[in-house]
Amino acid sequence: MRFKIGIVGAGNVGGPTGQRIAERNYADIVLLDMPQAEGLAKGKALDIEESGPVLGYETKLTGGADHSLLKDCDLVVVTAGSPRKPGMSRDDLVQTNQGVMNEWGGAIKQHAPNAVVIVVTNPLDAMAQAMFHATGFPRERVVGMAGVLDSARFRTFIAQELNVSVQDVTAFVLGGHGDQMVPLSRYSTVAGIPLPELLPRDKIAGLEQRTAQGGAEIVNLLKAGSAFYAPSASVLTMVDSILLDQKRILPCSVYLTGEYGQQDVFLGVPVKLGEGGVEQIIQIELSSQEEQSLAKSADAVRELLQVMRGVPSATPS
Repeated sequence: MRFKIGIVGAGNVGGPTGQRIAERNYADIVLLDMPQAEGLAKGKALDIEESGPVLGYETKLTGGADHSLLKDCDLVVVTAGSPRKPGMSRDDLVQTNQGVMNEWGGAIKQHAPNAVVIVVTNPLDAMAQAMFHATGFPRERVVGMAGVLDSARFRTFIAQELNVSVQDVTAFVLGGHGDQMVPLSRYSTVAGIPLPELLPRDKIAGLEQRTAQGGAEIVNLLKAGSAFYAPSASVLTMVDSILLDQKRILPCSVYLTGEYGQQDVFLGVPVKLGEGGVEQIIQIELSSQEEQSLAKSADAVRELLQVMRGVPSATPS
């Protein structure tokens, strides 16, 4: 049986995500966008499907703007949202994208009531919380993509610094997706060797800082737009783990109800992803400094939640 996946947002992240999933050849895809961008969604869907004969996949793709196309999706990836534009405040951006989450969250609830939802829209943790409330789904079925991407960046920078294969590097980045993220160097290794045994503290601090600024670095280089290759690859890792029941341990943004001392907030922590979404939140031992950094990151997310209208911090009824 083939899966059905919805991708909401046909832009720079949604398009490559659709291509990567199509190449897996285990699911058919609906690529959706707003009515004014319906042609974009249909055009990219057709273009990706026409790649199938060349690359050898049978994936069927449909593009459009009709919410009903989400019917019976097993999983929905939400990338839709406005980037921050000149003259737009952070509060404006949060409220604009909250409206996007409310609209598509309602559509998902109506047409794909059993789906797992992966949120990619920024500001990530706040938008995951908006989607959580818009759908009313159990917390296991709404998860934000951030830690996989941030950890991939950290792994890349470690491998570059040590001139080793990135395949031998493991790394964890927890907390909110932003400047207050928490790279855990103590839990990061190269072929099993803890990173602090390979690099001095000042070098590690530099890598941590570059990781926290990883998105901004891409934006500054591109001059227009933001990252999309690594984000789409990170989404694919999560989709694989959920639909193929791989039970991978990945850092993702999930709704915490006391774990890590945090209540009623989406925050990046290690989780087991399998059939049905988040199967387990993995709690690891943190130092007092790491706990303080994670709490500070959670506070930064809560500041964004204060801007959002009509989204309480308690579990939806």
